[in-house]
Amino acid sequence: MEHNRPARRSVLGLGAAALAAGPALAGCAGSASAARMTSEAPHRPGRRVELVFWTWVPLQKAVDLWNRTHPDIHVEVQLIPANTTGGYQKMYSSLRAGNPPDLAQVEYQELPAFMLVQGLTDLSAYGADALRDHYVPWQWQQGVFGGHVYTIPQASGPMGMFYRRDLLARWGVKAPTTWQEYEDAARAVRRKGSYICAFPPNQASWFIAFAWQNGARWIRTDGDTWVVDIDNAASRQVAGYWDRMVGDGLVLVEPDMQSGWYKDLQDGRVLTWLAAQWGDALLRGNAPSTSGKWAVTTLPQWRAGQSASANWGGSSTAILQGSRHPEEALRFAHWLNTDPDSIDLLVPAGYGWPAARDVFQGSALDKPDPFFGGQRYNTVFAASDKHVDTSWKWPPTTDALYSHLTDALEKAASGHGTFTDALADVQARAVDDLLAKGLKARSAA
Repeated sequence: MEHNRPARRSVLGLGAAALAAGPALAGCAGSASAARMTSEAPHRPGRRVELVFWTWVPLQKAVDLWNRTHPDIHVEVQLIPANTTGGYQKMYSSLRAGNPPDLAQVEYQELPAFMLVQGLTDLSAYGADALRDHYVPWQWQQGVFGGHVYTIPQASGPMGMFYRRDLLARWGVKAPTTWQEYEDAARAVRRKGSYICAFPPNQASWFIAFAWQNGARWIRTDGDTWVVDIDNAASRQVAGYWDRMVGDGLVLVEPDMQSGWYKDLQDGRVLTWLAAQWGDALLRGNAPSTSGKWAVTTLPQWRAGQSASANWGGSSTAILQGSRHPEEALRFAHWLNTDPDSIDLLVPAGYGWPAARDVFQGSALDKPDPFFGGQRYNTVFAASDKHVDTSWKWPPTTDALYSHLTDALEKAASGHGTFTDALADVQARAVDDLLAKGLKARSAA
């Protein structure tokens, strides 16, 4: 039976907890529709189905396992630039041209934008609703719009603090548990010639995570209107904190996840990384000489005694609008993200915290790790994952929001203004971006 179910449903909003479809995206659903809607190709007995999967995560080993054990469906992995560095542009171009891959890695915050251009296949038409109970509820909800399923969740990014256990112990500095203790530790290690961390002006999502942890809500909806509340008290507290840390010379201002930053980690010039669980693979791969010197603990807290966490990153496996084999693609996407052997192969690749339910115990995640001094460090992230506030939401203009915030962070970090002052400017720009999409939007009162 042939299906032809274009994604023509509007979206109210989503983030850590997706809302039902509503009028907040109404009026724009057809603004950039795909050139070819998903339509299942006729089944041909004895003929192997060929699928193409675009991703920037090195998950070839898991896909090789699938190809060995599922000879009727062959998946070809094609590595593309990561997310906003070119990957999404490539996906949108393929949708406009009518020749998208069957599957693609799409981060949670990008899903509203893909829905806005009808870029995702309605997987409910192919039985995806029956898979719900296999996944962590909040991650599953990332791809649910108007009661229909549009993606299969892959992984999230609960955060913790990677720290140089050896150097902090040598200098008598305890691993900080609050942000005030973190600042105190920064002053202590600075006297030793090191920095507590680098402040990466290139990482808008890193900065956002701390506002998220502090209880900020940058985006909400009021009926058919998007309400933007970036310049709020919780966010100003976060911005003021980093204004002080940068202004007092307590952190090293440099882009993270680049060669200079990795060298600083190896040399002990930078002692902590406030990051998501997937950062473990980056540390192992880029600072190998520091093996055994690291440990992991929870994020510092804005108020003592709390256990608030945040999420940095998270992706889904999407079947793009235009795939000729949506049923087979769905079958693969579900296997990739729930099969225990697949997950054990994905974990070392740094793909994130699994979206599948109850896979931590007994998996590759649940083991002592020599790189972290024998610590079962993922117990920290298991707890962190349970303390992420899942009411955070993303707008369909997240790419532009990231761009505005990155520009503001870079200017303030170079001495032109402050992070605190930048919040009001970014808020105004975020409202303008939504209005430019033909959506109703306003700043919070």
